[in-house]
Amino acid sequence: VQLQASGGGLVQAGASLRLSCAATGGIFEYYAMGWFRQAPGKEREFVAAISRSGRRIYSADSVKGRFTISRYKNTMYLQMNSLEPGDTAAYYCAAGRGAGWEEVRTKEPSYDYWGQGTQVTVSS
Repeated sequence: VQLQASGGGLVQAGASLRLSCAATGGIFEYYAMGWFRQAPGKEREFVAAISRSGRRIYSADSVKGRFTISRYKNTMYLQMNSLEPGDTAAYYCAAGRGAGWEEVRTKEPSYDYWGQGTQVTVSS
């Protein structure tokens, strides 16, 4: 499966963005999906994950209450509200094979396919 992330940009603190991750070349419902981010000079970190069914989601504490992950047809989304300068990073989407229908995955090694990243920059 190939993943294409989009929707990043430069915004002010408090603004909202919606990231999209379009999947092609595979059966989307076969994959557990997730978002990760990497800020300059830092390691990539988990942001949010969603099960194959779309009913189970899990988010990092740093984004709970502000970011919402969802999926529909062949696309996964990350709605980001109340953005903060600390959210500045390249955001990557990922797909994991062999997941259970309600399984959510939070670890990078559990994902098999990665998108190219989309940059989010939040100014204060």
